[in-house]
Amino acid sequence: MSSGKEVISEVESAPPTPRPPPVSTPPSQIHSLSPSPRAGPGRSPLRGMASPFRTMASPLRAMATPLASPVRKAVATVRDCLEEVGHITRLADPRDAWLPITESRSGNAYYAAFHNLCSGIGFQALVLPAAFVSLGWTWAIICLTVAFAWQLYTLWLLVRLHEPVAGGVRYSRYMHLATTVFGERWAKFLAFLPLLYLSAGICTALIIVGGGSMKMLFGVACGEACLARPLTTVEWYLVFVCAAVLLSQLPNLNSIAGVSLVGATASVAYCTMIWVVSVAKGRVAAVSYDPVKAPNDVDATLSVLNGLGIIAFAFRGHNVVLEIQASQRKFLSCSFHTGTMPSTLKHPSHVPMWKGVKVAYAIVALCFYPLAIDGFWAYGNQIPQNSGGILSALYEFHSRDVSRMVLGITTMLVVINCLTSFQIYAMPMYDNMEAGYVHKKNRPCPWWLRSGFRAFFGGVNFLIAVALPFLSQLAGLLGGISLPVTLAYPCFMWVAIKKPRRGTATWNVNWALGIVGMGISVVLIVGNLWGLVEKGLRVKFFKPDAQ
Repeated sequence: MSSGKEVISEVESAPPTPRPPPVSTPPSQIHSLSPSPRAGPGRSPLRGMASPFRTMASPLRAMATPLASPVRKAVATVRDCLEEVGHITRLADPRDAWLPITESRSGNAYYAAFHNLCSGIGFQALVLPAAFVSLGWTWAIICLTVAFAWQLYTLWLLVRLHEPVAGGVRYSRYMHLATTVFGERWAKFLAFLPLLYLSAGICTALIIVGGGSMKMLFGVACGEACLARPLTTVEWYLVFVCAAVLLSQLPNLNSIAGVSLVGATASVAYCTMIWVVSVAKGRVAAVSYDPVKAPNDVDATLSVLNGLGIIAFAFRGHNVVLEIQASQRKFLSCSFHTGTMPSTLKHPSHVPMWKGVKVAYAIVALCFYPLAIDGFWAYGNQIPQNSGGILSALYEFHSRDVSRMVLGITTMLVVINCLTSFQIYAMPMYDNMEAGYVHKKNRPCPWWLRSGFRAFFGGVNFLIAVALPFLSQLAGLLGGISLPVTLAYPCFMWVAIKKPRRGTATWNVNWALGIVGMGISVVLIVGNLWGLVEKGLRVKFFKPDAQ
């Protein structure tokens, strides 16, 4: 058996056989069977004679009819497709074709841009001005720029690591890549908790922000006439979860491409509306841009660490990049009636994926920087320190001098973005739940069980949101926990899989970034935990209205 595998591997990795150059025959000799005049003594007369096969093929080659060109193109197309068969990238497990992330593989650069933009801009952008309160103008802009460039570089690494070897296994999930690099035991210790938070934890935070925004939207739309018996915050959480679970019945990542487009449009729209309205209304009274003076050095250090954690928390999303790319396949000329062929040497999936990422993160930068800089310019140190951030400041300072329509549309767009982002971050959890059934039963998950899994996940997140409504106060700590997934692990993965030569620029840069990223993560976690012990965390379990 091993020898057979070796033979298959050699066939798959063999380069295409070069086509010999065509040999033209003079027209006068096409039908001639006489010896070549160049045939001399000691030379066989048959060597100068035209081959019967050449005699048959030459007229077709010499034809200039409209039929000849399409036939040659068709033959060349089939030959090129057959040459690529040996370089098809395979799924790690054939049963992956039954799971939500890898079930549909007809994505393209547009789908990649929609998903990355929808997941890249979210409620975390609203609290970016709060980081400026702790860091001040200069250091906040520097840290924001460094974090953006760093995460864009590690994003490029992950896109290329999705299929590091042509004809090899595609790493369609971040945990699969982490297990390959760190081993199963260390991957569970290093990557499982951050990935669990970045999927389930962000979905819980989206319920808190989305449900609270629904409550604000209802108040703006109805006014005092409808507030005689309003819904409680918990009830609004439930309304949001029901809408999210209903939307989650779409089966896979490619099926929610339209949902991601709507969410991406909504996120860009509300970010633009918030900073434009804030700048148009001018700075609030008694605004100050000086960093908040702490009573002692310990509090000052903790404030700086919290600001860094907020910036790190804003650049999350790497945990779904490989999953998004797993659905990206390019239509090839040899697709025939079967749909699409897997990623090949000539059409690797990282090409459309990177195109989509570049467009998405260019728009992310155009949203983050104005929102953070203009928001801090308008409100300064008076930015509310909650999950609403600059949106809460807009309501607090401009609820009377801004039209209700503007406030209502802005809040509605926030709700739409939360609902759509929920689908992307929940998809890895849906995939994990269905994988247990698929691997045990060796068959696709039935539709009723798939719906039950997704309703169960929404219910669990609802209970966590009600029990722990103070998660927004832990943005700095959670940013430190999830930071290695974004800034450190991709660098180590690149060195382990690509194996650059020791001492080269690539080797040095990736090791340096990985070590520095892990160091910053440890400092943020320890510092924020220290701050919680020193100051205490004012929490009230199961009381969202009190937060």
